[in-house]
Amino acid sequence: MNDEPDRTTLVRNESMQEQAMGNSDDQWWRGGLFYQVYPRSFQDSNDDGIGDLPGLISRLDYIADLGVDAIWISPFFKSPMMDFGYDVADSRDVDPIFGTLQDFDELLEQAHQRGLKVIIDQIPSHTSSEHPWFIESRQSRTNPRADWYVWADPREDGTPPNNWLSIFGGGAWQWDPRRRQYYLHNFLASQPDLNFHNPEVVDAVLDNLRFWLDRGVDGFRLDAINFCYQDRKLRDNPAKPAHLRTGRGFSPDNPYAYQFHYYNNTQPENITFIERIRQLLDQYPGATTLGEISSEDSVATMAEYAAPGRLHMSYSFELLTDDFSASHIRATVERLEADIGDGWACWAISNHDVERVISRWGRHGQSKDFALMLTAMLCSLRGSACIYQGEELGLPEAELPYEALQDPYGLAFWPDFKGRDGCRTPIPWNASPLAGFSTAEPWLPIPDSHRRLAVEDQSSTPDSILNRFRKLIAWRQRQPALRGGSIRFLDTPEPVLMFLRECREQRLLLAFNLSDQPALIRQPGTPEQLIQLNWPGLARGRLTGDGRMELPGHSAVILDAALL
Repeated sequence: MNDEPDRTTLVRNESMQEQAMGNSDDQWWRGGLFYQVYPRSFQDSNDDGIGDLPGLISRLDYIADLGVDAIWISPFFKSPMMDFGYDVADSRDVDPIFGTLQDFDELLEQAHQRGLKVIIDQIPSHTSSEHPWFIESRQSRTNPRADWYVWADPREDGTPPNNWLSIFGGGAWQWDPRRRQYYLHNFLASQPDLNFHNPEVVDAVLDNLRFWLDRGVDGFRLDAINFCYQDRKLRDNPAKPAHLRTGRGFSPDNPYAYQFHYYNNTQPENITFIERIRQLLDQYPGATTLGEISSEDSVATMAEYAAPGRLHMSYSFELLTDDFSASHIRATVERLEADIGDGWACWAISNHDVERVISRWGRHGQSKDFALMLTAMLCSLRGSACIYQGEELGLPEAELPYEALQDPYGLAFWPDFKGRDGCRTPIPWNASPLAGFSTAEPWLPIPDSHRRLAVEDQSSTPDSILNRFRKLIAWRQRQPALRGGSIRFLDTPEPVLMFLRECREQRLLLAFNLSDQPALIRQPGTPEQLIQLNWPGLARGRLTGDGRMELPGHSAVILDAALL
């Protein structure tokens, strides 16, 4: 092949492979697979229609059987649930709807007994307005926590201090009559932003992390980690031209898309904070951090935040948008690879904030093969990967009527944007009316289309998405090149994505047909140089023998390319 990497790239790749295949359990997260559990919707144990920690404990064998390395648990902390747990009122306690701290300790022990690591959400940038810190802060301008949140005086005409906007719509400032000042909320008005320019706040947030590390968690997914600091001068954000109002679901209906968000997040001071997080985590061998990034240039911020001495991993929304093409996936990964150096990425194509990938990327056809091809593609990219609950079942987005909606985001922007409830409905464990999730009416309805994909039925069907998923993951986990090797993309026409993954032990060539239509492409190398492998669970293409690859719709070719 004529596009071999230069010597500098080879040396860097060798260094990264040594770290990735590494010598201790402390590196378990490199190339690891994280299964995201949204606990409200996983399993109800006390018949109130809401999932909880004891319910999750009862399903740990199911998660372990998937073959993943770790569980990422979305918020279960004490909260008024205005944003379903991302508005935390007590960072060190479990909300009663989910159970108790003792339940969490039991969950941790049971997961570890099954070889599963556990990382939990932490929301450092803001709290609930019902948090004791904020209740005290808003009482006066002189109390001990008066400066723990971002407060600002109004302009002379009484309007907010600048033009910053909330992601959930409207202005990002809320008037408080007690202090006769505005407070900042980048999200809901019930989610006031902490003032990280105050060193006491930084210390308090780090103490919260230490609390959970001392209980034995294996790390944190850090929500909106680049939102912790704002511009000290509170400068206005500049306007964004209409043709640039795209990305992460910020359609032109949401005024948030009308600005370049240069001053309300991703400030230089945040680097020092994440370095302090890393210093803390380094005191707990094997503990890891995964930072969620949403900035004006999220790929650049991912690389910056995952640099040595900062976060262990970072991820963004680049593969969580509607843009589904080989060129987009390649450009995103290649751009990050060019900048991230020894840092490490984590990729996701579904989570609790976006439309389920089967629906979002499957506009022109959904099938078992499509669901599994997407999982295989995700788990083949260089980095770690997050798999959202229900992906292993091939669940589509749930279509819910307005009267069933719970998400404040969806309620604000209906009907053009229906919010996040459609990806948060409970897991269907069986095909009964309540799907084995609860004996009470679930907090969100479970559609018939999901009950037809229930775990119980799929488990007893050899060719089901679930059983093929298990085989696929088991095979992937045994491939050193996929867990820790370098990546290099090869030129192919749409809709085929092709790349090499390689380490000292192995060199694999992978090609994915992202379309539901057959594709015929030129084969790199001769038949003598390539040995076709069987990745269980996938619809497979083949080598034609005349220098080409034939890929049916939503299929893949996996080749041992050691001789290339």
